[in-house]
Amino acid sequence: MTADTLVIADFGPRRRQGLRGPRGPGSSRTPGPYRRLLATPGARAFTIGNLLARLPMGMFSVSAVVMIAGTRGSYALAGAVTAAGLGATAVVAPWIARLVDRYGQARIAVPATLLAALGSLALLLCVRLGAPAWTLFVSYAATATTPNLGGMSRARWAYLLDGDEKALHVANSFEQAADEACFMLGPVLAAFLCGTFFPEAGTLTGVTLLVTGALLFAAQRSTEPPPWTPPHPDPHPAPLHSVEGKRPFRRRVTEPPQGRGAVSTCGSAARARPAPEPARTRSRPASPRTPLRTPALRPLLAICLAMGAVFGSMEVVTIGFADGQGHRAAAGVVLGLQAAGSCAAGLVYGAVHRQGSVEDRYVWCIAAMTALLTLPLLAATLTGSLLVLACALLVAGMATAPTMVTGMTLVQRHTPPGRLNEGMTLAVTGLLGGIACGSAAGGWTVEHVSPVAGYGVPVTAAAAALMIALVTHRVTHRPAESSNRFT
Repeated sequence: MTADTLVIADFGPRRRQGLRGPRGPGSSRTPGPYRRLLATPGARAFTIGNLLARLPMGMFSVSAVVMIAGTRGSYALAGAVTAAGLGATAVVAPWIARLVDRYGQARIAVPATLLAALGSLALLLCVRLGAPAWTLFVSYAATATTPNLGGMSRARWAYLLDGDEKALHVANSFEQAADEACFMLGPVLAAFLCGTFFPEAGTLTGVTLLVTGALLFAAQRSTEPPPWTPPHPDPHPAPLHSVEGKRPFRRRVTEPPQGRGAVSTCGSAARARPAPEPARTRSRPASPRTPLRTPALRPLLAICLAMGAVFGSMEVVTIGFADGQGHRAAAGVVLGLQAAGSCAAGLVYGAVHRQGSVEDRYVWCIAAMTALLTLPLLAATLTGSLLVLACALLVAGMATAPTMVTGMTLVQRHTPPGRLNEGMTLAVTGLLGGIACGSAAGGWTVEHVSPVAGYGVPVTAAAAALMIALVTHRVTHRPAESSNRFT
């Protein structure tokens, strides 16, 4: 080698070429939307903790019913206790969410979760020790402080993906699929634990998962959205006599001459003029509007109430229908198929390309849900077979997750800034209220008419939701007053 020779060597790592030769630039495999979503820094850590804490949400009610009914021998008492806890949650949950928005997730969620865990343990002890019936109501009502963990997870996604509507749609679909999976696996796990070991096993396991998951979730401070703080007053505000959108009007006044006997130089008047008083300003910081006062959010909450009636009535009617067929134990599996269809549809809905506005898609999703809910009614009426009914519920459930994903997207869009957790908790409260009403209506229809006629209740509730969506379409189609960003 001479001095004029230039040697270029590549010491970088080489990729192993396959049998088909090197890949072109366009042949590399692109990761899927959910893989890209979970690749967000810190996303996997808070998602694992949140899922652990959300799984018991589908366990506590079933565990309480099995524990109380097995010890006290009264399903009526067990149902009344769970209904009282549901009512307490509807009252307390929005206040907990407001505190979370104001002071942060970790500062409020951890003590609220510990208080709810103590309520569940107190219920266990009261049942175990044979305490008076009123202690069961008080103990279970204390579990109403459980924070809306699903709403807090969605708030973190909104904070991390601020401005990326496509990624936020994927995140909402993932969260809805997680909800369906938790409510599908939770009752099955609770029934297995209570039946295999002892009646209190479901409650103990649920408390352990709830506390562990909440602590892991709250420990991820890097992805926690900052609490809402009032905006600082403008150091140079416009005077009160200024016109909005225009420059402030300033009266031209000459400075008064200094010294005794001095006169004004403006015109021929020989008199001194006092200096103008400084304009008064409003220094009171603005506060975020309560979500209930947002016009576009009210019809969405009414639709959530009707949707809850669909879910509550469907559960009670399906149990009654399976009991009438002599297969009451199979009711959980049949309802699990409905949740499985919703979970799968939610994942697919998050990965497909969206078309049209969110408001239009919401109406179409509710219409599809109403149409598909006629399938269980037809299956029960024409065949009377539990197997055919299970297949119909599997198909009917496929419209649930897309409808809920689109609805939660609208709730996020129209919730005032700094009140995101409260707005989503109000939507969940509407669902819980609808579940209570739907359960009562479905149970009355099953008992006084027939289980087959009971499947008309969810169809009627879905039709009511569709009518509300059509009537209020113009209201919800208005653009959001302000972007829901964290400051």
